[in-house]
Amino acid sequence: MTRPALLAISHGTSSSAGQAAVAALVDAVAARLPGTIVRLGHVDVQQPDVAASLDAIPAGTPVVIVPLLLSAGYHVRVDLIRQSAGRDAVVIAPALGPDERLVDALVARLAAVAPSPQDALALAVAGSSDDRANEDCRITARMLGERLGREVAVGFLAAADPRLDVAVAQAGDRVVVANYLLAPGYFHDLAVTLAGSAPVAPPLLGSDRPPASLVDLVVDRYNGAAGLSD
Repeated sequence: MTRPALLAISHGTSSSAGQAAVAALVDAVAARLPGTIVRLGHVDVQQPDVAASLDAIPAGTPVVIVPLLLSAGYHVRVDLIRQSAGRDAVVIAPALGPDERLVDALVARLAAVAPSPQDALALAVAGSSDDRANEDCRITARMLGERLGREVAVGFLAAADPRLDVAVAQAGDRVVVANYLLAPGYFHDLAVTLAGSAPVAPPLLGSDRPPASLVDLVVDRYNGAAGLSD
């Protein structure tokens, strides 16, 4: 049986730092899966898009698409299905979140801004027109709160309420923002702006080595969709 290729699909960004961070994650995944075709494509903003990425994989090779997306919104539920419809033997894995390994990464990134026990916490998320995706993010906020033993407010950057600036204002005088964004780019810059004077933790991916928990998560999504053991 031909081992399925892994096509990691990110949202895409015009940020060179964000592009490099996502590419480094996919490189780390490829290193974990020797003998497997691993490629990176994008559902928006960047090229290659989904169709071009699929065309670059040898004909007849089954493909598992792993969305590098933190929740299951429009891109996962609609775009990926439509954009992969012309290729046989394609399976789409679930979105990355919610998952405890993302909480691991959030906690590690929060260390960069060193919240004190007195600080309120807000979680910056991109937001979606599909409230099922927003609920995925609210679940992640609850998981983070359970891990840290405190309440975590949710602040959206687009498409849903409350906006991050409102969530920060409502949280209190001393607020630290956890960053539920995959990589640097437009939404991270917007989060910093909307947070005002509140410190914002780095995104889950940066210029350092991708967190092992994220690499594990992508590999597990692939193995699960492909019906393989680790």
